[in-house]
Amino acid sequence: MEVRSIVLGPDESYELRLTGRGARGYVWTWQVTGDADAVTVTEAPGAGAGAGGAAPLPGAPVERTYAVRARPPGGSRARIRFAQVRPPYPDEAPYDEFVLDVEVAAVTGGS
Repeated sequence: MEVRSIVLGPDESYELRLTGRGARGYVWTWQVTGDADAVTVTEAPGAGAGAGGAAPLPGAPVERTYAVRARPPGGSRARIRFAQVRPPYPDEAPYDEFVLDVEVAAVTGGS
């Protein structure tokens, strides 16, 4: 399991790419803990297309792209746990996991 830490300003976004194994029945899910209102997570449109937007070859790994956006006002922290699971088997351990620790920086006034 990989753990990555990032710092974002309010309304700043971060793009995360994770390799999927959809042909084997796995999907990425995510759960936000900590200050869950500090960030939003969405799967980017067109995620899963192969090179040039073509459909991937059967059985080929597919890259998924997720957009993480920090929400105002800042000064908070959230942890996003991505887990690669097979929905038909909810008791099965995740195939892979990725943790993203996000600090939303407080906006400071300047002159």
